[in-house]
Amino acid sequence: MTKYLMLICFSLTIFACKNTSKNADNVPVSTQDTSSMKISLAQWSFHIALDSGKMDNLQFAEKAGALGFAGVEYVNKFFKDKAQDTSYLNQMTAKANAAGVKQLLIMIDAEGDLGDTDEMKRKEAVNNHKKWVDAAAYLGCHSIRVNAAGNGSAEQVAESVHKSLSALADYAASKNINVIVENHGGYSSNGKWLADIMAKVNKPNCGTLPDFGNFCIKKEGEKCIEEYDRYKGVSELMPYAKAVSAKSYDFGEMGFETTIDYLKMIGIVKDAGYKGFIGVEYEGTRLSEEEGVIATKKLIEMCLTELEMPEKQ
Repeated sequence: MTKYLMLICFSLTIFACKNTSKNADNVPVSTQDTSSMKISLAQWSFHIALDSGKMDNLQFAEKAGALGFAGVEYVNKFFKDKAQDTSYLNQMTAKANAAGVKQLLIMIDAEGDLGDTDEMKRKEAVNNHKKWVDAAAYLGCHSIRVNAAGNGSAEQVAESVHKSLSALADYAASKNINVIVENHGGYSSNGKWLADIMAKVNKPNCGTLPDFGNFCIKKEGEKCIEEYDRYKGVSELMPYAKAVSAKSYDFGEMGFETTIDYLKMIGIVKDAGYKGFIGVEYEGTRLSEEEGVIATKKLIEMCLTELEMPEKQ
């Protein structure tokens, strides 16, 4: 089948959420991955349902398993007071095991800026993150995702981030946990800036989580007025990647993401020799959260299949 015929066929199914193949228990059946890369689900994809109370944190793994995902990526916001509650963490593990999904990482927010130029505040932020390292280890995750945020010049924030990551990675190493940084706005959305910090930290358990969509360097209100080249940025961050976030917003008639060239982006990930999970993170509003998640997963699977097909002569 040629590339273009395959894409046309794919477009006929991308939004057929109600017609997804199901097993005897009426649960959607996952399309078999053709790559060594597996697909996970980032909890932020269901942040509206979680914030509204329509979904509970303990229900997330079950939802991910029902939709055919192999792993889950938590956000600390949704169990922010449970980092040291082993009884609750045991419940999370039990739910994940029952759903047949791996607990991969915890995304950490609102625990202080690791790039704070105030030394006391920076050290406090590092200490605040340590309980999440412990929680990740208890759950059997491989990483915590942190942010490289701070106020000051690019050089000042980079130096503070370097100190924080070095200290936090040393602590995490004793727990067999990675500390990974996402391009998440501000200086961190500059691929070279973040890659340079990774090279300077130079620790085997400190890496990146390249996100396909977070490359806005400067905003005015809610409008992005300066954006880094997303394909260049992902290419710069992939040598240090220990996880990948497939951000999506909306889809056109052919099933492609309307703002990101997914075939190009997945190609960059694949060419980097990456063998881990690709995490679906849907942030759109036109489709429901579940429809957007399914559409993103189908698009990733199509791209993986297309990239592994031998070129027709």
